[in-house]
Amino acid sequence: MKILHLINSLDTGGAEKLILESLPLFNKENIKTDLAILNGYNYPFLKALKRLNCCSIISLGNKSIYNPFLIFKIIPLLKKYDIVHVHIFPSLYWVALAKILSFSQTKLVYTEHSTSNNRRKKYLFKVFDKIIYAQYSKIITISPEVDINIKKHLNFNNDKFKLIENGINLNTIRSTKAIDRIRISPNINDSLSVITQVSSFRYPKDQKTVIKSLRDLQEHVVLILIGNGPLRVECEILAEELGVSHRVFFLGIRMDVVSILKASDIIILSSHHEGLSLSCIEGMASGKAFIASNAPGLGDIVKGAGVLFPINDNTTLVKKINKLLTDKTYYNQVVDNCLERAQDFSINHTIRKEINLYNTLIKL
Repeated sequence: MKILHLINSLDTGGAEKLILESLPLFNKENIKTDLAILNGYNYPFLKALKRLNCCSIISLGNKSIYNPFLIFKIIPLLKKYDIVHVHIFPSLYWVALAKILSFSQTKLVYTEHSTSNNRRKKYLFKVFDKIIYAQYSKIITISPEVDINIKKHLNFNNDKFKLIENGINLNTIRSTKAIDRIRISPNINDSLSVITQVSSFRYPKDQKTVIKSLRDLQEHVVLILIGNGPLRVECEILAEELGVSHRVFFLGIRMDVVSILKASDIIILSSHHEGLSLSCIEGMASGKAFIASNAPGLGDIVKGAGVLFPINDNTTLVKKINKLLTDKTYYNQVVDNCLERAQDFSINHTIRKEINLYNTLIKL
């Protein structure tokens, strides 16, 4: 059985992180699994995968991922693999169109990573989506929220879908040590209370709500933001305007995320919606208190373990943070609950279920 995973790039993101962590495990299970990327720019995740030397990596170019001529680069790949497993738009479209144009019999699998997107709000795209998704033998949904929303959008038979929740490498997180705070920044020491969010600077991640909360938190509370994206400059300007820029540390893309989480006091994820956020699961598995917006794709996962606050509500967020920082018993209970919840999201469960799905499709 030969499997090809295909994605836009290995820039930062939950789907990209899943690729980085899962491909080595597939190959350890003797499932020959390679990777194709529309944009072969050498992002840190791609560098990390190359260092592992676990699979073939096929770059289809280094220009726009929205170039439809990529379809003709994908067509030859369909002949070489039993299953092509696709992630993220526009890879979703290009692979499906490659299958239509080439009359390929290769089985396609698509993982739906998001609870929502702008295409679903437009009638024309809704029509196109039905044609495109129909080319896939199975659509994997990564959370109950994602499952419900995509089924409603497409109105396909239920047997078209398979719910397989994303997971993380819990063993790696357990064995990782906290980084010395001085190595994060000379201005971060052990007297400070550190809040950390890991997410790209794009809608719907909403770092602005967390930045606003700093105005009403004590001076010793600082914020670390890990990630990059088009909204980073807006967040930097907001921190300046609010007079809290000296308390906000923009670290960009880091490959030592777990070490930084373990050097923090509170992990946060403020989003408008998520699919199944690996940053959320890593936060809960880090041994630190985790707090999140009560958003689709987050609330159901965090409820009963971490702390929830209403979307966009920095006032309530301040109260939740202060309680965690001042009530040690409460803090420790949240940590214990989060660690227990994280056990449900081992990447080993994800890999095993996907291999079973591949085997089923091969036999059809």
